[in-house]
Amino acid sequence: MPGESLFAALEPLLEQVSKPIQYVGGELNSTVKDWNCAGFGPGGEELTARWALMYPDAYEVGVPNQGVMILYEVLNERPDALAERTYAVWPDMEAQLRSAGLPQFTVDGHRSVRDFDVLGMSFSTELGYTNMLTALDLAGIPLHARDRGDDDPVVLAGGHAAFNPEPIADFIDAAVIGDGEQAVLEITDLITAWKAQGRPGGRTELLLRLARTGGVYVPAFYDVDYLADGRIKRVAPAAQGVPWRVAKHTVMDLDAWPYPKQPLVPLAESVHERMSVEIFRGCTRGCRFCQAGMITRPVRERSITGIGEMVERGLAATGFEEVGLLSLSSADHSEIADLTKGLADRYEGTQTGLSLPSTRVDAFNIDLANELTRNGRRSGLTFAPEGGSERIRKVINKMVSEEDLINTVAAAYGAGWRQVKLYFMCGLPTETDEDVLQIAELAKKVIETGRRVSGRRDIRCTVSIGGFVPKPHTPFQWCGQLGAEETDARLTKLREAIRSDKRYGSSIGFRYHDGEPGIVEGLLSRGDRRVGKVIEAVWRDGGRFDGWSEHFSFERWMRCAAEALADEPVDVAWFTTRERDQAEVLPWDHLDSGLDKDWLWEDWQDALDETEVEDCRWTPCFDCGVCPQMGTEIEIGPTGKTLLPLTVLNSGRDQLLETH
Repeated sequence: MPGESLFAALEPLLEQVSKPIQYVGGELNSTVKDWNCAGFGPGGEELTARWALMYPDAYEVGVPNQGVMILYEVLNERPDALAERTYAVWPDMEAQLRSAGLPQFTVDGHRSVRDFDVLGMSFSTELGYTNMLTALDLAGIPLHARDRGDDDPVVLAGGHAAFNPEPIADFIDAAVIGDGEQAVLEITDLITAWKAQGRPGGRTELLLRLARTGGVYVPAFYDVDYLADGRIKRVAPAAQGVPWRVAKHTVMDLDAWPYPKQPLVPLAESVHERMSVEIFRGCTRGCRFCQAGMITRPVRERSITGIGEMVERGLAATGFEEVGLLSLSSADHSEIADLTKGLADRYEGTQTGLSLPSTRVDAFNIDLANELTRNGRRSGLTFAPEGGSERIRKVINKMVSEEDLINTVAAAYGAGWRQVKLYFMCGLPTETDEDVLQIAELAKKVIETGRRVSGRRDIRCTVSIGGFVPKPHTPFQWCGQLGAEETDARLTKLREAIRSDKRYGSSIGFRYHDGEPGIVEGLLSRGDRRVGKVIEAVWRDGGRFDGWSEHFSFERWMRCAAEALADEPVDVAWFTTRERDQAEVLPWDHLDSGLDKDWLWEDWQDALDETEVEDCRWTPCFDCGVCPQMGTEIEIGPTGKTLLPLTVLNSGRDQLLETH
């Protein structure tokens, strides 16, 4: 029967696989609703919209994901909808499921994913695409959207990677770009109305209705024409009433969406053992490499009182001992000082700690850091200068000087910190070997400064390097990516420069990712529909969990790409290391992030000229296009409110503090 639990058949398999707890479900605050929670219409029509929400990675990575957790709760609050979660199963469980003839299942009700109306995939990274194909195949859902029938779920992509869904256009039925809270509710309304009418027109009619809203992209209703040299000639609607461009969704009043109210508490260990609150969304710092900052504009702050209420409710619902204050640049919240002091006051004397996942060099101050560590926890500090030299930081619009960094770490080491982590990228546009070698010089100055201000020798600095991958909807969407061999050669020189220094080398840790995974990510992030053949070939060849180094195979990707693209005028280099010109039609141009393409091009030219651009929160508008095109505006404080009246939890006793 549809919606029936498969747990009785799954249970014997659990002792055959590693980490069986990840498949059991039953986490604190999880939900299992009746399959027909909305009942039936007068003609026996089902009225429930059923969502299977998937984060296409392992449970330990997916279960703390805020996006999935929010949608899970938003949907389950509705009386006419239910939502359950599913994650990528490890290869040992995949083999067991295939052997037993069992499908991809949800961890909540252990129901077959194929029984749901929608399979919603949240892609934070493109390296989860092969895991999507595993899930589809295990679920018994045809891999290609064109082969699906009325009984198959609508496969819907979301998340940051969905801003260019063209490489997976063959496999998904639809994509939503932007914020998901309101979008999933609008889609639910559309599905329940279609069901109540008796499912007229079947699957095709449902997809047409979705596409005609203007906020859901259905690839099947768009034709792509190519030029002889491989470039795209145009992308055009292929069905009546379908818009030329599909708009992103933007939630404006975050206080009206205080989710998750009941955060999930994993049964198994996960990558983030904390309760997290998103304190604002969007960023206008204008870092040219940062897709997240560009596509989530404008800035929308949650109020200080709204944050306080979410923290209090979330801690009571979970029992976590750490609260992560999340955003793309949390210290930029207009009331961050009052917020951290208010929370530190409220939870002083408890085991509750506060954290900012990463702090901008120019936003850090000792008062802020002391509030975050008032309960005695003092871990390392992480800063992200991104570029090693002043010149390259101007190119990427990371307005942090060497003096800023040295002053910041001096304050940290002087205040008692012993460990600082610095994050950089390799392969940035116009970068030279000298730009990268400047990272070593900067790290040495950090150690020297730390020893001087602290009077100690046990000062540590860890340099972490990631490879730069150009992303859609950024000023760098036109630039050529640095090849894997060139990336590795630069990183080798940097490692030698650090290790050869006998005074400081032993105090500097060095962590880096080699260039090969970045090339695959670049292929998937800026690819078009022809890349779908590569993804499928890699999956059929055994590709799984490509975001995990122990499972990733660069040789497999390159071999499969050469075979799949053999009859095309394009190859991996064409998609990755080739520079585009202004006139080229990009695969994602018909997906409207709100950013004006001409403005992005001008910012790309500013990058080449090493021209910096200020944050538009505090300066006149630079006409990026988001606010007028999306009908939005920047929403920031200060509100002038505080977290008082304040209940302080101290040694198990509640004390009510009165404020005047």
